[in-house]
Amino acid sequence: MNASLDGYIAAPGDDIGWSFPSVELHQWFNDRAREIGLSLYGRKLWELMNAHWPTADQQPDADPVEVEFARIWQKTPKVVFSRTLEEVSGNARLVTGDAVAEISRLKAEDGASMEIGGAHLAGAAMRAGLIDEYQVVTHPVLVGGGTPFFSALDSWVNLRLVETKTFGDGVTMSHYESRH
Repeated sequence: MNASLDGYIAAPGDDIGWSFPSVELHQWFNDRAREIGLSLYGRKLWELMNAHWPTADQQPDADPVEVEFARIWQKTPKVVFSRTLEEVSGNARLVTGDAVAEISRLKAEDGASMEIGGAHLAGAAMRAGLIDEYQVVTHPVLVGGGTPFFSALDSWVNLRLVETKTFGDGVTMSHYESRH
């Protein structure tokens, strides 16, 4: 997920205008997205992604890296966690019950890797000890408030740094593994 240097995924008012990726960063996201077998979304992020990516590859002004991501996103199975949505579309299914129980069930299956998107959903998974890796993409901007990247935890989560990458525009990626 994208984060500002001061630790937010969205500025006040859910503003994410500071986080649009360069072509280089977008290609990194594409390469990573190809490896994902299942995407887990909270309602807000699902609504944001679903408003754009189902038809992004058909837009006349879409650049090749966006077209590529749209096609990867469209074919990747998704689980959307929401207590307020009544249905989801495309290659997605809706879960209205206990997110932690469902994520635990999905992790117990022998399957491809999963990604979690959405602050509240990721926070619940963090508190339950269900996240094995963190890939934090930090943008060189201070937004001063908004939706925090990390939610309050009940206990520490010890991590081991396994990779870093710096992109040409000053964005950095830090990849950590959980030390259980």
